[in-house]
Amino acid sequence: MSGEEIAPYIDHTLLRPDATQEQVMQLCDEARSYGFAVVCVPPCYVQQAVERLGPGTQVKVATVVGFPLGYQHPKVKFLETHQAIADGATEIDVVMNISSFKSGKYEEVENELSDMAKFCHLKEAELKVIIETALLSKEEIERACEICASAEVDFVKTSTGFASGGARVEDIQLMRRVLPNHIKIKASGGIKTYADAQALIEAGADRLGCSASIQIVKHEKSA
Repeated sequence: MSGEEIAPYIDHTLLRPDATQEQVMQLCDEARSYGFAVVCVPPCYVQQAVERLGPGTQVKVATVVGFPLGYQHPKVKFLETHQAIADGATEIDVVMNISSFKSGKYEEVENELSDMAKFCHLKEAELKVIIETALLSKEEIERACEICASAEVDFVKTSTGFASGGARVEDIQLMRRVLPNHIKIKASGGIKTYADAQALIEAGADRLGCSASIQIVKHEKSA
């Protein structure tokens, strides 16, 4: 698989707390130039990213909700989602309520995700659910995937990039075994090299959330 073939898998991402508007605009220009699938930007820059990419672009705009901890009130997450879509985002990366999940409140978690998925689909947007695999056991990853499948989300995503670990090949393989074929997988967190990207795609990832996107497609070592 060449770098050009990997590019359409990539969500070109900038979610650092110190990200500037100028850097987000550069991110959009890079995504268009290299043929990345998506830019994933902070919620406050969604509208600017949509405007920067302009009409007719193939690059989608994604943003995050309940980020990075996931335990915001469901009404707050819903409001964030509504505003992001109103601003032009067509993909929403929401953090699962890991605290509720760890507390065994599975029905509560599923209901929140199901409501969000229904709203996103009504608005012709896709929902990616971040389960934060670094905080879960194998059994918990399986259960989280089952909840996401029941909630009819579009993607299950490994990580925020803010926890102790990111995407691992073995987690992607496990997720792919558990999830129905129509639910996609996004690997994110710590993807720095072409070899990382290729291994995760081969394991079953449909998307890669990366900040080192250009280095990956150019087979360069990231700084």
